[in-house]
Amino acid sequence: MSAPAATRHDWTREEVEALYARPLNDLLFEAQTIHRRHFDPNRVQISTLLSVKTGACPEDCAYCPQSVHHNTGLERERLLPVEEVVEAARAAKDQGATRFCMGAAWRNPTDRNLERVIEMIQAVRDLGMETCVTLGMLREEQAKRLAEAGLDYYNHNLDSSPEYYERVISTRSYADRQQTLKNVREAGVNVCCGGIVGMGEDQNDRAGLLVELANQEVHPGSVPINMLVQVPGTPLYGVERLDPLEFVRTIAIARIMMPQSYVRLSAGRNEMSDETQAMCFFAGANSIFYGEQLLTTENPETEHDHALFARLGIEAETVERERADGPSCPGKATAATATDTV
Repeated sequence: MSAPAATRHDWTREEVEALYARPLNDLLFEAQTIHRRHFDPNRVQISTLLSVKTGACPEDCAYCPQSVHHNTGLERERLLPVEEVVEAARAAKDQGATRFCMGAAWRNPTDRNLERVIEMIQAVRDLGMETCVTLGMLREEQAKRLAEAGLDYYNHNLDSSPEYYERVISTRSYADRQQTLKNVREAGVNVCCGGIVGMGEDQNDRAGLLVELANQEVHPGSVPINMLVQVPGTPLYGVERLDPLEFVRTIAIARIMMPQSYVRLSAGRNEMSDETQAMCFFAGANSIFYGEQLLTTENPETEHDHALFARLGIEAETVERERADGPSCPGKATAATATDTV
């Protein structure tokens, strides 16, 4: 089967379920063919994620150890000083990261806290790195302030299909998430948006998540696909683990449906074998989170990632290459192109 001739925004769940049902070799061949049309298959974009405000989040996301609703033993921490964030960003850059992502455990930021995050964004940009933040829900004027500050990406995941979402989160609606994405796009900031698999959902729900992501009028510039990290004390601790090949299929289908987006291996890599990660790269993943810790959970050591890249013949992508080639542009929206459809 040949790859689609054009980028689409009209996928049906039945079409995606048919992709899941295809022989794995055929699915991987199509995904790799599409991947090579838009990216160097042996380059991977590297991001580093830092929790700038940890714990005591008022949301009740069933997967999250930072929720105040779950007893996970996580200590509440205040917003980090700018100097500490810059130090971490500089270390990440020295290790090869080109994008520095900052996350805060808020339902939504206050205007005062937003100003402090803007200081961080501008300081990290001064290091020559791309910037990304995830701060929860944003009002329209807050998204505009982040755009004026020069923010490159805003992360706000849909997490799951609309139908499964209510089984995972009750304190924030799917429509709330879509409204934040709309505000970010209309402000002209690149969108980073993906989801989590392995939460006990079925294949139909995974198909539904991918349909929601790919049918946005502008595909996310970055699509993080997370494997659930099971943390004791969270409601999802102990759910049946997802078959690694099902995860690989999900990566491949994300690549087919969103051909120009960066598809990122995010949470859960620490529990994946090198062979599973290698299959994900072949399936079209071309971005990872780098560093021994994500927000609060473990991630592979940088030395291990270096060794794996060397074994696979993969090189880290540079900021200059990414911006010159423009694959991240599909995630960028302007007021003229953004609509209510997200």
